[in-house]
Amino acid sequence: MTRIIESLSQVGTNYDVLFCDLWGCLHNGQQPYPAAVAALQEFRRNGGQVCLMTNAPRPNPYVIAQLDRMGVPRDAWDIVVSSGDAAQDAMFDGAVGRKVWHIGTDKDDGFFNDVPAEWADAPAVTRVPLDEAEGIVCTGPFDERSETPEDYRARLMLAKQRGLKMLCANPDIVVDMGETRIYCAGALAEFYEDLGGTSYYFGKPHAPIYQRARRLMNLGDQARILVVGDGIRTDVKGAMQEGIDCLFVTGGLAAEAFGPDVENPDADLLREWLATHGASPELSIGRLR
Repeated sequence: MTRIIESLSQVGTNYDVLFCDLWGCLHNGQQPYPAAVAALQEFRRNGGQVCLMTNAPRPNPYVIAQLDRMGVPRDAWDIVVSSGDAAQDAMFDGAVGRKVWHIGTDKDDGFFNDVPAEWADAPAVTRVPLDEAEGIVCTGPFDERSETPEDYRARLMLAKQRGLKMLCANPDIVVDMGETRIYCAGALAEFYEDLGGTSYYFGKPHAPIYQRARRLMNLGDQARILVVGDGIRTDVKGAMQEGIDCLFVTGGLAAEAFGPDVENPDADLLREWLATHGASPELSIGRLR
């Protein structure tokens, strides 16, 4: 049974490291949550380390720049690890070929153009039309504010018939941009699988992003890690698969399921909802604070 806590400080001394989600936990896509920022700052002041772990489909310098623009102070975190980082490694390694059809917006150009130093000598990956592609790289819809996976049925059916594999740079299904819910690359990748295609994933809940964080932070097997996140299929599932404790933030994507007070989830509703999802995070909290 999950334990509902009032603040991170109640359990912070039990952990050395946080793997903390961004969207829905630290910010809402437009501005940071001050209480969440303060909680991370306090955790670090007490000797903990914070890895901001996000399914953003961009390399981490772009994520850091976005956090700076939002006003998230740099003393709230130690490193940023993105799904884009892990997926970039796979793309430049040739996971879906060297000529790829890109589904996504211009803001994700850095995924292709900023080649990590370790891949500087690798054969180039070029973006081409669908009919010339060896594979697909999906960073999100072309128009994330209006399109749904169904809008891609005809093109993805053609891709499936040609045997193209999709590299999904962001396994999230949806996120909330302020008050607007938008589809992510994960929704298109799942839709492609429903059509009979093959999709590869590299962000949460899949192992590569956790392996990257552990490597960059030099974490041994004895490190006490707490995952913080609001995604039942990403953050919570990933923590369970990695054998890591989880603090489920109920006031994010599923907030409406736990009663009228976002800050204080109804315990009975929460436990019933978690049971229906087969999930058992050790801890839960309304909002990170």
